Amino acid sequence: MFTRFTEPSAWRGLVGVTAKTRKAVFASCCESATTRVLLCVHAVCLRGVFAVRASSRMKRGKNAEETAADGENDTGSASAKKAKKPKEPEAPILYDDPPDKFTTKDGRNANLKVTSWNVDGLRAWVKKKGLDWVREEAPDILCLQETKCGEKDLPADITSMPEYPHKYWAATDNKEGYSGVAMLCKTEPIKVTYGIGNEEHDKEGRVITAEFPDFYLVTAYVPNSGRGLVRLDYRKTWDVDFRAYLTELDMQKPLVLCGDLNVAHQEIDLKNPKGNKKNAGFTPEEREGFSQLLSSGFVDSFRELYPEQTNAYSFWTYMMNARGKNVGWRLDYFLLSSGLLPGLCDSKIRNKVMGSDHCPITLHIAV
Repeated sequence: MFTRFTEPSAWRGLVGVTAKTRKAVFASCCESATTRVLLCVHAVCLRGVFAVRASSRMKRGKNAEETAADGENDTGSASAKKAKKPKEPEAPILYDDPPDKFTTKDGRNANLKVTSWNVDGLRAWVKKKGLDWVREEAPDILCLQETKCGEKDLPADITSMPEYPHKYWAATDNKEGYSGVAMLCKTEPIKVTYGIGNEEHDKEGRVITAEFPDFYLVTAYVPNSGRGLVRLDYRKTWDVDFRAYLTELDMQKPLVLCGDLNVAHQEIDLKNPKGNKKNAGFTPEEREGFSQLLSSGFVDSFRELYPEQTNAYSFWTYMMNARGKNVGWRLDYFLLSSGLLPGLCDSKIRNKVMGSDHCPITLHIAV
């Protein structure tokens, strides 16, 4: 509140001071008083501003200190994280092929040893010393698939093998370096035929059948449905016709079917079933075709002996170190007529043997 300014009474008695002069002095004094008041107000305001700024600076300083402290903690934490060793990838789970069994459940000794191998190109396989392993394994009969080689181009190393005097080859009619199967025998079969009696299928050189006194041996390289399943319809036709062929043989004599059947039957038969349900080799149609074959009186010898065995594969793609990681498929089989099942001794997956993107498989049986 402002105090009213009054004219000093002493001014009234001054001689020579006119009323006009007194009024001018009075106005000047009022202006000076107002100025002094405004200056006081301004000073008070400035003190308040400076106090707020000082308080703000103190808070900022405190926050900066806290932030710096937090930064030190974060840096320490980051350093600690960096100091931790990176998580090592899990070691792949490999299948350990157990020792061979040479007797049946009822005590009979095996008298026949058959080996089957998709060699993914016979000439390359020979250069990779595949025959050295064959001589060590010493099967009575050797069946090969995907030879990709016409008879005129067969390597002399294999055509001259004295261990197998009876050799049989099937190749495509018009596709060089495609498909093809072979059968090498120590004992001469009674009869050998090629194909399944269907021209549409037989031109690709996929089947050889050998008749022996007590059984048939069929080796096959079943058609792949292809990238994008472009041959799935053809594969379904093949499955029906091939099953009919085998069933007819089985009515005459029991049989052994071996080879690359190009299907992983159950989820246990490949590493990544969920991601492959729309890929060749694991479509519902191919798996159902295999199930129907088993329902026709044939037995998967490996699953008969090892029904719960996981991580047992016979094929690995060359890409992404699949074999080293054991990311594989079980595509190679020995199927038996139910009449031969009592003679089953062992069904082997030689997963440590190199030379192809497939490994060999071996059957011990008493016939």
